[in-house]
Amino acid sequence: MITHTTTEFQTPASAAKAWSWRRWLATATLVAAVGVFGALHHPASQAQVRGLPDFTELVEQVGPSVVNIRTTERAAANSRGSQGNSPNEEEMLEFFRRFGIPVPPGMRPGPRNAPPGGGSGEPQQRGVGSGFILTTDGFIMTNAHVVDGADEVLVTLPDKREFKARIVGADKRTDVAVVKVDAAGLPAVKLGDVNRLKVGEWVMAIGSPFGLENTVTAGIVSAKQRDTGDYLPFIQTDVAINPGNSGGPLINMRGEVVGINSQIYSRSGGFMGISFAIPIDEATRVSEQLRATGRVTRGRIGVQIDQVTKDVAEAIGLGAARGALVRGVEGGAPADRAGVEAGDIILRFDGKPIEKSSDLPRLVGNTKPGTSSTMQVFRRGATRDLQVQVAELEPERTASARPATGREAPQARSSPAATSMGLTVAELTEAQRTEMKVRGGVRVEAATEAAARAGLREGDVIVAVANQEVNTVRDFDAALGRVDRSKPVAIQFRRGEWAQFALVRPAPNATR
Repeated sequence: MITHTTTEFQTPASAAKAWSWRRWLATATLVAAVGVFGALHHPASQAQVRGLPDFTELVEQVGPSVVNIRTTERAAANSRGSQGNSPNEEEMLEFFRRFGIPVPPGMRPGPRNAPPGGGSGEPQQRGVGSGFILTTDGFIMTNAHVVDGADEVLVTLPDKREFKARIVGADKRTDVAVVKVDAAGLPAVKLGDVNRLKVGEWVMAIGSPFGLENTVTAGIVSAKQRDTGDYLPFIQTDVAINPGNSGGPLINMRGEVVGINSQIYSRSGGFMGISFAIPIDEATRVSEQLRATGRVTRGRIGVQIDQVTKDVAEAIGLGAARGALVRGVEGGAPADRAGVEAGDIILRFDGKPIEKSSDLPRLVGNTKPGTSSTMQVFRRGATRDLQVQVAELEPERTASARPATGREAPQARSSPAATSMGLTVAELTEAQRTEMKVRGGVRVEAATEAAARAGLREGDVIVAVANQEVNTVRDFDAALGRVDRSKPVAIQFRRGEWAQFALVRPAPNATR
């Protein structure tokens, strides 16, 4: 086969012109390359490089104050049961064994084929965590879960000195603990001001992830005031935090501790880009009480609260969704004595606004027991101030839902209005009113569909519907007849010793 090609005939002039064009193109390319190379070394670019954070000085400054904490416990014979590690855990254990890394909490140390349990009463390593030196005389802050259940706490300093520590106190609610070692002249950290911390600011962590001591990681503050606990607004960061980092410091670019690394959000057990730190001001408040008395004293008023949603705000005429909704009031508690009712919205406590429900337990918890505080509540379209004397928080008591009893057995009724809400109600007997200490109300004989979804159940006593007091079944039907059942209906009821609140959403096809 013959392939034909076409070649353009060039005169000497055109050839010279083409050469000139190629030479110009090559020169331009060289100039552009030199320009790019020069730009990388331009003072402005160097300024950008210099603007990147350099953590070396911070590590030198704070590193000596960060300690490794190991805990041991005496395991009883066969205390671990017969459940073995998963295949993935066995692989991790093999990795730890090869490199001499301490085994993290929750994984059983020992040979791969060792029988489970085998508790001989010998001290066994329980976990690894981190901490930082608060004072030169040996007070160290860490997480409560790091030392929880430990029989012995060992603290290792970066200079390899090791001390046995005693637990001064631990507070599980905030996950803060203080331990003490007998030493002097230790390098203490500087504490920072959390209020100056900004979202997007660079921060650094030092700790012992997976037992790897003096590990430094860095990132930025992702958010502040994250509500993941009753008493703590956490600092969220993207600093790499893993098991073993717990209790270590979160450090700002001024070398100040602004938080204690405490939790991660993870589906795998490892770091996934979201970490939480306890703000240092909250931790310091707790640590001061632990050092003074070994325990933390908090206030309580005896209410069950919930978030105020848009539906709730509209149903009661509040307007903006703010404050803390009182779902229940404990009988005889400070709130009950102050006149707080289920369905109230607490808007202010001790002069401070309640923007979201989680603000209330923090404010009350930080109030000294015995203090008389003013509380502003919204009820039936108006605000009022109540005086409440704060009591000391104690272990929660479970309110018993005693079934109301009586000699008479009133007939249960289910009107069309009640049916649309999934309720069957009956009159209260005199004996039931006396027992429950109520003037009136109707007893729930059955709660299904909308009422059940709202949390009502048999034995509850409904005392108000849409802010209207209910004494009889007739009152109950009349109150329901006046509400717009296309919208949620506010129900106040009693369950045992607790006055409670529910928002019932009737069936969509309910008719008047």
